[in-house]
Amino acid sequence: MRWKQYLTPVQSIDAVEAAELIDSKTTERLTVLDVRQPKEYRQSHLPGATLIPLPELRDRVGELDPEIPILVY
Repeated sequence: MRWKQYLTPVQSIDAVEAAELIDSKTTERLTVLDVRQPKEYRQSHLPGATLIPLPELRDRVGELDPEIPILVY
């Protein structure tokens, strides 16, 4: 029943809340995930962000630790 993962609600936060979350966590306790394209990532990204472009996410989701909260942008 893998389809259920796509119906799981997620919490949305604004930029101020995201900045507070990043400031309050260490990189070991929060994954900042950039799902944009490599060109966009090269132009600018949040420090410490992990790049996994959205089209690749399904195949690379195993690279993420499910025990650590993930901030996706």
